[in-house]
Formats: sequence, C-alpha cells, structure tokens
Amino acid sequence: MFIDIIKRYRLAVFIIFLFLWVGGMGIAVMAISIRKAEEKAPIQPINFSHRIHVKEQEIDCSTCHEFADKSPVAGAPPLETCMQCHEGVAIDRPQIVRLKKYWDEKKPMEWVRIYSIPDFIYFTHKRHVKAGIDCSVCHGDVANTERMGRVRKLNMGWCVGCHKEKDAPTDCVTCHK
Repeated sequence: MFIDIIKRYRLAVFIIFLFLWVGGMGIAVMAISIRKAEEKAPIQPINFSHRIHVKEQEIDCSTCHEFADKSPVAGAPPLETCMQCHEGVAIDRPQIVRLKKYWDEKKPMEWVRIYSIPDFIYFTHKRHVKAGIDCSVCHGDVANTERMGRVRKLNMGWCVGCHKEKDAPTDCVTCHK
C-alpha cells in the first residue's frame, strides 16, 4: 500500500524530498558560515569596542596589551587594567556593569583567543613592536573595530611576503626553532 501511494504521488514525494534535502543543505551551509564568522570575530564575554578605546579615547595599544613590547605574547588585559578606568567611567553601561560583576566576583575575564600560532613557529610581538611595525599591519584597522576578529591569515606565505617587503630576515631559523 505504501509503495502504491509513493508510485501514485511520485512527483509530489520527489518534490518534498528535494525541498527537505535542499533545506537541510541550506541550514548546514548557514551553520558553517556562522561558525566561520565566529572564528574570525568570536563572541567575547564583554562586547569590547576598540573604536571607542583606541580612536575616540586615544588609548595606546600598550596600555591594555602591556606585554606586547616585552614578550612573545601581547596578552589580553587583566580585569585590573579595565577597572583602573571603569571604576568611575561609563559605570551605568550594560557592558561595564557586566565587567564590574566579573570584578566583584573575582572571576577572570575569559577572552576568546583570536589568533594562535602553531608551537613550531617562534613569533614575538616584542621584536615587531620594537621594529616599529604598526599593529594594523597584522591586526587590521583596529581603531575602527567594534568587534575584534581575524583579518589576516597569518600563514608562512603572508609573513615571508611582509618580511621581504620590510627587508627583514627570511631565513628559516628566524621563525622556525
């Protein structure tokens, strides 16, 4: 009986199957697109605007990323850095209220890392900062960014190209230890 129904309504069954299959593919593609977008600009625990801090308030990168000129990793700022200003600035804004809650509960801010470099690569922000390389070369137009994300594929080809352009060393041991 079921087979007879399918034979009789084969075009309708085919169209329904096709609709479900295409719809399923569309949902899968959309989910992948959302995940890729979040990988490039992940959702952070606090909506932090570099535009407000860097462009409007003219805060230097090293104020928050205090290790950029001292170590391989620039580092995300600890809550203490944020609270130096936000104990008295914009304290009624929802994101600052959230920030203060982390502070009051003595919870660390768990920023989602945006860039990571494989262990076999030796990279140091310190060397690049001291060479006068502006943060925007690798991180894009941070001063106009509301939600920070990856703007470059920091792969070997890109890095070697930049080194050649800036007349920096390109021998393998510069980056591979």
